Amino acid sequence: MSRHPSYGKASKAEQKRNVLKRFERIDVLKKLGKWDASKKRVTNLPKTPTNIEL
Repeated sequence: MSRHPSYGKASKAEQKRNVLKRFERIDVLKKLGKWDASKKRVTNLPKTPTNIEL
């Protein structure tokens, strides 16, 4: 049984993602100096650029 073309290729995972996960966003905020360590909540995080190396 073959895969439908809409599933894409296996190498698609190697492409750059345009959305960061929460822990990645916190790492970016720490690099930018915008993360307050006293914050316990990780919801409602500000938008972060995705082109920063982690």
